[in-house]
Amino acid sequence: MTGRASEEAGTGRAQRPVTTSAALVVATAVLVASVTFAVTVGPAGIAAVDVWQSVGHHLDGLLTGRTDAPPLGLLLDGIVWDLRLPRVLTAAAVGAGLAVAGAVMQSLTRNPLADPYLLGLSSGASLGAVAVLVLGVTVLLPVAAFAGAVLALAAALGLAGSLGTITPARTVLAGLAVAQLCAAGTSFVIFWSATGDSYREILAWLMGSLAGAGWTAVAIAGGAVLVLGTLLTMTGRTLDAFAFGDTAAATLGIDVPRTRWTLLTVVALLTGALVAVSGSIGFVGLILPHAVRLVVGAAHRRLLPIAALAGASFLVWADAAARTLFEPRELPVGIVTAFLGAPVFALILWRRRSASEGLA
Repeated sequence: MTGRASEEAGTGRAQRPVTTSAALVVATAVLVASVTFAVTVGPAGIAAVDVWQSVGHHLDGLLTGRTDAPPLGLLLDGIVWDLRLPRVLTAAAVGAGLAVAGAVMQSLTRNPLADPYLLGLSSGASLGAVAVLVLGVTVLLPVAAFAGAVLALAAALGLAGSLGTITPARTVLAGLAVAQLCAAGTSFVIFWSATGDSYREILAWLMGSLAGAGWTAVAIAGGAVLVLGTLLTMTGRTLDAFAFGDTAAATLGIDVPRTRWTLLTVVALLTGALVAVSGSIGFVGLILPHAVRLVVGAAHRRLLPIAALAGASFLVWADAAARTLFEPRELPVGIVTAFLGAPVFALILWRRRSASEGLA
């Protein structure tokens, strides 16, 4: 099954709603405009041209080794380059990665409600992060969160495998069990050990926050999206085959168990890296793939790259809202995504119920 025929079969559509190139151009333009605008938002008055002046100055310095004084002055340049830009770029990378991971999860499990946290990845990362926070070794937080996500995935897949052949339903149920176990462990650690200011740090991390994200966070999240996210976007045809079910995928020559294990592991690694720098940010991986499917269809070769761009823009705007809606107070961005995502989640449930009744 190759070419356009396979795409149309995979999507169930006779015509593309929007051409791929047009969608990519529009999504890229929206992302660039979103990043530029988000950097200008804040108490200090910064224009869009100032943002690009600062970026140009620092890129010129990196390429040529020149150390000229920044054109904006040290204060404004520091706000753009050291504070706002790395935070906005981290938001873009996390949003892109979560959207891609969500689309892949929904295909592999054939569950439209799946997202990167379905297999307990978020709960595992939270347990690891909270453990190091209460111990006061915050420098190990990214490593602990990453390790927690990977261990949670291994536990979920190990539990599903111990019950027999790993099926989507068993994988989901095993993930829910692991998530609940990790959540209980997190609550116990907080109850037993957290004192003083550690409560505030833990709460902010559990609700998802990009405050304090620097260039190290950009490197972790951006590197993960660049390597692992690109790898996932190259599996579009394989994911299209999974949409027909395991039997159909096997008929097309795909080693279903090995491919599912491999892709789920890549999703876990990607999610672990993202959660390590941002905490638990829910609903991005759930709602963005569905929204993008309405525009470009369900063929994964188109869906994955455009979902990445849309997810990046979405989280950039969500984070901008989180830090400005109640200024000078700042909301954890996970609260904003939950407010936006919960109604969409309910809408998906309602549409599935309507579809089921229509078939009855």
